[in-house]
Amino acid sequence: MWPIESEQPMDTSHVADTEVQDRYRRIADGFEQRLTTLSPNQQNLPTPCTDWDVATLVAHVISTHRRIGAQAGGPAASDPDPNGELELQWREARALIAEVLGDPIRAQATVGGVFGEQTFESLVSRLLCADTLYHTWDLARASAQDDHLDEDACEKALRFLEPLDEAIRRPGGFAARISPPPGADVQTRFLNFGGRAAD
Repeated sequence: MWPIESEQPMDTSHVADTEVQDRYRRIADGFEQRLTTLSPNQQNLPTPCTDWDVATLVAHVISTHRRIGAQAGGPAASDPDPNGELELQWREARALIAEVLGDPIRAQATVGGVFGEQTFESLVSRLLCADTLYHTWDLARASAQDDHLDEDACEKALRFLEPLDEAIRRPGGFAARISPPPGADVQTRFLNFGGRAAD
């Protein structure tokens, strides 16, 4: 149950951004940069996620944002329209996550999920950041854009994902991990962990 809200909204303008807010913003910026660069004739291109073309991959990212946002008291999650205004749907979903992260009370409220109960901020930090980061690379590869990812974000995503390993390798989840080459950089290790060949 959510804490009772006071009549006056909390003034958080003096509160510095948390590490999670900053990291999520960088990841979301990276995804949005690739999304807004797409041309209309690229919507149906295949992606490294073989079940999805570009439009359905973007819709998946929006859907994941909506589901997580709904846990923080946002609108009930609805399926995005892959044939609709994807940029608008994305920006609305992103804005909701940023809004909740910017409210210290809502960000620290406990929510549920496949990984058990945790704070909303933790759910964004762990699941949403990693998912969006992988699909930023997928989108970049599909549309022949820059596929370099934020190194710090890759490192923190790996820290969350590696202990889970086989528990997330199932139909609809991650493919089998690829053994990274000796001396591989953090992005390569992150991609290989998710079953994506980095070359």
